[in-house]
Formats: sequence, structure tokens, C-alpha cells
Amino acid sequence: MKQSTNHLLMVEPAVFFANPQTFDTNVYQTKTHDIPYDNILNMAKSEFQNYRDMLVEKGVMVTTVIGHEDCPDMVFPNWASTYDDGRLIIYPMLAENRSFERRPRIIDWLKRHYPKIEDWSFYEEQGLALESTASIVADHVNKLAYSGISKRTSPELVKKWADFMGYDVIMFETKSHAGIPVYHTDFLMYIGTNMAGICSECFVDDGQRKKVLDRLRKTHEVIEFSMEQLQANCCNALEVLGKGDERMLTMSKTAERALNDNQFEIISKYYNRLICPDITTLEKYGGGSARCMLMELF
Repeated sequence: MKQSTNHLLMVEPAVFFANPQTFDTNVYQTKTHDIPYDNILNMAKSEFQNYRDMLVEKGVMVTTVIGHEDCPDMVFPNWASTYDDGRLIIYPMLAENRSFERRPRIIDWLKRHYPKIEDWSFYEEQGLALESTASIVADHVNKLAYSGISKRTSPELVKKWADFMGYDVIMFETKSHAGIPVYHTDFLMYIGTNMAGICSECFVDDGQRKKVLDRLRKTHEVIEFSMEQLQANCCNALEVLGKGDERMLTMSKTAERALNDNQFEIISKYYNRLICPDITTLEKYGGGSARCMLMELF
């Protein structure tokens, strides 16, 4: 399986505001709405559309669906993952209003292209969550996955995913600047074909940190980010394929501005193009960034 794809699913928000059901796990979202809700939604829609258009302009295929008015975080589709052998996994979410994001019309569309369906959403009844590629960052080429444990990422389900996929997995514990686990693994690391980025500074255990870094460095050049850069969304990036299967890296404008010269030089060795949208409203109130907005369709 290739590491990256040229086809993405994006969800245009029908509503958008800081989700109170995720406040206790996501410390990167602003809880106070200092402008009217309608203004926030209009700004979020504009940022979404600009980001989608930037991807399409660079040759990435984007399938767009419209969100649902009961789902303030639907612009961040973390409830399904696809694979090039036709497999589709549907995941359990922690927040109740995030479980509503699994809309039947979108699932029906996905099933037409990915007929091998695994629906694990019933684990919500047991209080377990596994939020797709946000919970598990996978090195598909080497069949190895990484997962930071949190309320949104249950270790039992990480193990189930690894067994089902036939991947080895390394799990670890983290602590954010606020003293609780980083809510999603894809917020602290990303893996491309030849390079990876990670904030290992947030790891709780030195042994786990060394294990992850040593394993990554066997196959990738690794950029390390600081805790401040983590808060600037530098780790929330994704390799995508454009025209002629050109590998490109997408991250937010906020993240790009926070890179130092050495980090930018390393990234430039592997990617001639960066796709860096201004999504400050989505980042501020949603607590997610560029990679969170993209569901890969392999």
C-alpha cells in the first residue's frame, strides 16, 4: 500500500463553533466565542472553500460533502478510514455529537467504493473510542503504526486495529502543555514517504520516546518540533499526491509560519510544494488543523 493518495474527502461545515462536548480533551480550541456564531460559520466556510480550492489547483482530487447542523466538528472527518484493497473501517467516537457525523448518505457513498466494511461504532456503548487516522498514524509502506493513548484512543481498539490490518503498533503516553494527554496522535506527528515530523517533547516516558524515534529514523528523516510548535499545529500535516503523483505536504499557514529555517530546509528536500491554507478560524474554535480536515480515499 502506498503511503499517500491523490483523492481526499472533505466536509464543508453546515455549522461551526467550539464544541462543548470536546472541551475536556481538546485544549487547543478556544472556548469563548468573541464574535457572533454566524460570523464564525461564514469565516469557517470561506477558509474551508479556499483550502479545498488550493488542493484542487495542485492536482489533488477532492470529493466534497455538506455537513450536518447537529455536528459542529464535522469539518474534521475522523470517523472512517479507507484502504486500497476495498476495506472501510467505521469508528467509535468519544463525543456524542461527533458520533452523529456518521451520516448514512456519506456511508452509503463510501460503501459503493469500499465494499469490505468493518463497523466498530458499537464500541461507543462500552465507552471506548478510536477516532480513525487521528488516533493512529500509520506508516503504510512498512506496516507500522503509532498511537498516543487518550480518552479518544482506547488501547484495546488500537490493538484490534493492528491485528485486523496486520500492522505492528507502538503505543505511548503523552502530556500536553495543559497537563493532559494530547487528544489525537495526528496532532503530534505525521509520516510521509521519506520524512516524518513529531513532537517527542510531549512524551511522558523517555523509553517510549526513544523507541518511537529510533523506529522512525530507520526509514525516515525525522524533524522534531517543540511544544510551542505543537500548539502552532506544525505536527498536523499530511503528504498528498498531486499532478503526476507529485508528493506534496499540506499544513496550515499558522504551522508554516512557525517552522524554523532548518526544519523548512529538511521539508524542502522532499517536497517542492507546500499547500498552506489560512484556516485560523477553524484552528481557533475547532482545535484542529489542516490534516484533521482530510479523509484519505485510497
